[in-house]
Amino acid sequence: MSTDGRRGRRGRRTAVVVAVLLVLAGTAAVVGGLAAQDHAPQPPVSAASSSGASTAASGAVPSAPTFTGTPAQPGPSLAPGAVRPLVPSPPTHLEVPAIGVSTDLLQLGQNADGTVQVPPLARDSRAGWYRYSPTPGELGPAVLLGHVDSAEYGPGVFFRLGALEPGDTLSVTRADDTVATFRVTRVASFPKDQFPTLDVYGNTADAQVRLITCGGAFDSSARSYENNIVVYAALTGGPTG
Repeated sequence: MSTDGRRGRRGRRTAVVVAVLLVLAGTAAVVGGLAAQDHAPQPPVSAASSSGASTAASGAVPSAPTFTGTPAQPGPSLAPGAVRPLVPSPPTHLEVPAIGVSTDLLQLGQNADGTVQVPPLARDSRAGWYRYSPTPGELGPAVLLGHVDSAEYGPGVFFRLGALEPGDTLSVTRADDTVATFRVTRVASFPKDQFPTLDVYGNTADAQVRLITCGGAFDSSARSYENNIVVYAALTGGPTG
């Protein structure tokens, strides 16, 4: 693929990602999960570099451009010492023992208006895989999203996401009955207007996962959470099963 082609796809992916992050924060905010968010664990706040940061206004939910459905293109070569990526297979279940998460995974696409779908708010809160990202275990960053809380149902599936620490493990069961395991390498909270879009969603030279939810304080005037929490994890083993 040409350099221009890769840049074009990265540009489309960046615009879609901004919609993912802001819709995720805005959906929970409109429901008004104020009380629970006050008690959700919060990792340190990080600042993104200006070159890869989202600059959309707080609380805005922009429409994404037309998306071809092509997953993120992999990096040029496998990182030295990295675990060999798996063949593509959609994820079906996520386990994060350190924070008590055991959830079946939805498949998330885009809404009719071009914004990215997020999991529905429900008593049985589930996380979802954004199906235009790589599958977990495949080369590149697989994207899993979940709500932190809601006023009606209380803590969401990713309520304790901010309590994860480097070294914690998670596993993803896939449609081919294999299980891919990952180790957390970083946990951070980013102001929405400084979100490091390319760092989170850009090409990687190994198989990785990103877990994303809302974070920070709830701005009642804007009806929006101020931050997004991101967990970075790298493939350490698989497939098993």
